[in-house]
Amino acid sequence: MRLVILGGPGAGKGTQAQLLCRHLDIPWIATGEIFRSAIAEQSELGRQAQPYLEKGELVPDPTTIELIRQRLLKPDALKGWLLDGYPRTAFQAEELDFLLDQSGQRVDWAIWLKLSESVLMQRCLNREASRSDDAPEIVRRRIELFEERTIPILEYYDYRDRLVTVDGDRSPQEVHQEILGRIAPQS
Repeated sequence: MRLVILGGPGAGKGTQAQLLCRHLDIPWIATGEIFRSAIAEQSELGRQAQPYLEKGELVPDPTTIELIRQRLLKPDALKGWLLDGYPRTAFQAEELDFLLDQSGQRVDWAIWLKLSESVLMQRCLNREASRSDDAPEIVRRRIELFEERTIPILEYYDYRDRLVTVDGDRSPQEVHQEILGRIAPQS
């Protein structure tokens, strides 16, 4: 199964990604980790991404798309995957579809963890101590960017009948059970 998980910062994407990947036995491909790894390795793509991430901005599409392309070519991704943090724009969603078309694949479901802006902000501020990118001004900017650029992806996947919207303001287990019931009702 090939999944995309969408939601604002603090929506619980990482928690749900871990649960789903364990249940479905597919790799969790988190763009944040890909970016941090590329920066730590001081690769060319990492150097290009770093200044944007430090400001809470989205990394430009060409850099992000190439990092994702490289990751999806790895052997563990052949049987399926869950993308967390990509796509973040409708253009990236289209580019992902073009990339997948080349290998006869497609996104099965885009899962949107829907939460209010106030809940997203509170969740991020509650975890602030553990993440340097959760300072209030950076969180506010990330939520703004999410709303500006990511919300159009919902229309993109909804039009293709691949959008699953889930109320993310519940316990992780309740959210997980609803997702499983919606994407794989037979399991």
